[in-house]
Amino acid sequence: MLLIADSGSTKTTWSILNNNPEDTIFIETSGINPFYQNIAEIYKVLEQEFNSTQKEFDAIWFYGAGCTNQKTGKIVRDALSQFFISKKIHIDSDLMAAARALCQDKEGIACILGTGSNSCYYDGKEIQQNVSPLGFILGDEGSGAVIGKQFLSDLLKNQLPQELTRLFYETFQKDKAEILENIYKKPFPNRYAAGFMPFIAQNISHPNLHQLVESSFNLFIERNILQYSKAHTLPVHFTGSIAFIFREILEESLLKHDLISGTFLQNPTEGLVNFHSQKQNT
Repeated sequence: MLLIADSGSTKTTWSILNNNPEDTIFIETSGINPFYQNIAEIYKVLEQEFNSTQKEFDAIWFYGAGCTNQKTGKIVRDALSQFFISKKIHIDSDLMAAARALCQDKEGIACILGTGSNSCYYDGKEIQQNVSPLGFILGDEGSGAVIGKQFLSDLLKNQLPQELTRLFYETFQKDKAEILENIYKKPFPNRYAAGFMPFIAQNISHPNLHQLVESSFNLFIERNILQYSKAHTLPVHFTGSIAFIFREILEESLLKHDLISGTFLQNPTEGLVNFHSQKQNT
C-alpha cells in the first residue's frame, strides 16, 4: 500500500493506493510547504486533518512546493516519519510530480502554470534541465500571480476600459488602499494576486483581458520553454489551474511558436496515481 502526496502551499491531496487504482482513496488537507512551516506545524496539520485510520504504508511519496533541497526535504521527512509508519519515505519537488504525471516514463517538456509557474526537460526518468522560475517578482511568467499582478497594475493605473474597471469594483467592493496593503504588507501577495484569475476567466472575451493572458503565456514560452534544446521536437505538457482554464489561448501561443501541444491536467494527482500504480505492478 502506497501513500502519494501532491502538495502546494494551499492544499495537499493524499492518495492511498492499493493494487487497483480504481480503489484509490483521496484525502485533502491544508498545504504543506517547508519554506513556511516547521516540523511541529506540519505534524499538527496531519494530526488535525488527515482523516484516515490507515497510518502504515509500504512507501510514501511526497511531492511538494518548497521541497527543492535536502534541508527543506528533511523537514517534511521528519514530520512524516513522526506521524506515519513507513520504512521508505521519498521527498521530491512539485516539478517532479508534474513531470511524472504528465510524461510518465516518456521524454517531454513538463510545465506548471498555477499560482506560480515552472518548467523542465524530463528524459523519462529524471529532470535534466530546469529554467529557474524565480518567483512572481522576477519571473513566474504565465502564472496566476503574475497575470493577476499585471491586471491590478493596469486597473490602478487606469489602463483598462471604464466598463471593465466599473465591473471590477462592483464585483469586489475593494479600493486602492486595500489592494496595495494586500500586495505590499500582508503575507502571500502572490496568492492574493492570483485570486483575481476567476474574474479574468469570466471576462476573458474582453480584448484587454485576452491580450493580457496571451502576452503572459508568450513570455512564459519565450523565457522558459524555448531555452530547452528539444523544445521543438518534444510535446509540451501542462498541469495547473491556469493552463487548464485558459488551455485554448495557451495552445494558440504554442502553435505560434511552432511547439507541439501535449497533455493538459488540472492537477498532477491522477497522473501520479497512474505512474506509481504502473511501477508498483511491474
